[in-house]
Amino acid sequence: MNRMKGASALIEALRCEGVKHVFGYPGGAVLDIFDVIMDVKDIQFILVRHEQGAVHAADGYARASGRVGVCLVTSGPGATNTVTGIATAYMDSIPIVVFTGQVPTNLIGNDAFQEADIVGITRPCTKHNYLVKDVADLAKIIKEAFYIASTGRPGPVLIDLPKDVMNATLNFKYPDKVAVHGYSPTYKGHTGQIKRIAGLVLKSKRPVIYGGGGIIHSNASRELVSLARLTNIPVTNTLMGLGVFPSDDNLSLGMLGMHGTYAANMAVTHTDCLIAIGSRFDDRVTGKTDEFAPKAKIIHIDIDPTSISKNIKVDLPVVGDCKTVLKSLINMLKPKKEELSALRQRLASWHEVIKEWRQAYPLEYTQGKSIKPQYVVTMVDKLTPDDTIIATEVGQNQMWAAQYYKFKMPKIFLTSGGLGTMGYGFPAAIGAQVAFPSRTVVDIAGDGSIQMNIQELATAVQYNLPVKVIILNNGYLGMVRQWQGLFYKKRYSHTSLAVSPDFVKLAESYGASGIKVEEPSDVEGAVRWALNTNGPVLVDFRIEPEEDVYPMVPAGAPINNMLLI
Repeated sequence: MNRMKGASALIEALRCEGVKHVFGYPGGAVLDIFDVIMDVKDIQFILVRHEQGAVHAADGYARASGRVGVCLVTSGPGATNTVTGIATAYMDSIPIVVFTGQVPTNLIGNDAFQEADIVGITRPCTKHNYLVKDVADLAKIIKEAFYIASTGRPGPVLIDLPKDVMNATLNFKYPDKVAVHGYSPTYKGHTGQIKRIAGLVLKSKRPVIYGGGGIIHSNASRELVSLARLTNIPVTNTLMGLGVFPSDDNLSLGMLGMHGTYAANMAVTHTDCLIAIGSRFDDRVTGKTDEFAPKAKIIHIDIDPTSISKNIKVDLPVVGDCKTVLKSLINMLKPKKEELSALRQRLASWHEVIKEWRQAYPLEYTQGKSIKPQYVVTMVDKLTPDDTIIATEVGQNQMWAAQYYKFKMPKIFLTSGGLGTMGYGFPAAIGAQVAFPSRTVVDIAGDGSIQMNIQELATAVQYNLPVKVIILNNGYLGMVRQWQGLFYKKRYSHTSLAVSPDFVKLAESYGASGIKVEEPSDVEGAVRWALNTNGPVLVDFRIEPEEDVYPMVPAGAPINNMLLI
């Protein structure tokens, strides 16, 4: 055992967990920790410019790499500034561990300077959280935190560190094993239930696979592709599941839901067997719940038992890890060659119907005299490598990216799906770039969202992180304006961004590169310039001001009731 202070023990624990990067911001309550960090060489600390940016960066790091993201901030306002990022990670099941400073234990509850009950504040939006009251418990708590964050349905865990605990001494020994009372995720699905799934699938006539972000968390993309290939069943994905199945594959229906494709929404409406895998039946996917997949027997595979029949009543649930369950299902189906052959023959007519839906209402746009945002996204897709990591902000830019960028592999699409957090994309892209310094990372942004955390340009410049920011600048809070145009008689109440910065000058003031693009003929050249320019780059595309995102399902309507133009 080694005798050391709590601050040093924290760093040793991070080493034991294999942590290489920590995002954060210093302050009084964590000065002892930062004093230790000063001499640490094997863990890089990334200084952000706002604590929200630190959590989003750790989140993007986790989504892209599959490893637990880590951030460290001070007490009080430093801690409360993390709440939006924590809630973002919680809604999308992202494994991060957030360390917050706290006032000394004898001052907790006394309204001390920069005190906030961050454990109480974040209890609704963390998978678990801790207040460390005794330095002797520190190593055990950190071990548990990383285990809880990364197992079962992943999620954020917060550890609150009082200043006196970080100054206290302990005999440090990091635990080899961890066991959390009452927490034991189920990984292996019930064999009998999986057999029933196989039987239901083999008897179906119009099946659809509906894949969500849980497939990414369990690294089950290969198994999903194998299942689709084996059965010839078409696949649709949620926003969080984009990339788990190649979007250019003939079996891909694209995204479903509020801004999903016509073919995907119609296929789910008419399916007789919906195989939901690692998805939670979010309201943006289901629309009017009592008309969602009304003709289907619904199968639901998910590691989180609380998600089963939470929003949509399912007929055949299996609690377990997506990868493990899919492997078992595939192994059960493979020997049934005659039944599989009959299934594939039956599905020929189903694929013909789907083909008609694709042809009737494809995703399309007409590029005219002003720049269409779809054209920009299409050009980014054309010019970037397949392993490019795409982050987005929230709003129209997010939906155009989801619709028109062809995601061919998992862990390359970083977006705030559940919480819809403006300002998420840029710091998330920074986190992904830290995880993969040699890969292309692009943030597709709106002129409203990018301003939420644009100060992180300083972070990108300081650490020479060559994130490419593509701003689809329409002068509006675009998605809110779209709703006002469709449902509020074009009463654009406070959605016009009458004053915005000169983004090129702003980028240059931080030491980044920037360019403004106003003509469609310059789009391709501008994207090439951004990709070939060293360091962080910002491209301000002045797009058609009132371009809308279609298809669109109005709130509360069934998903087959789409606005198409």
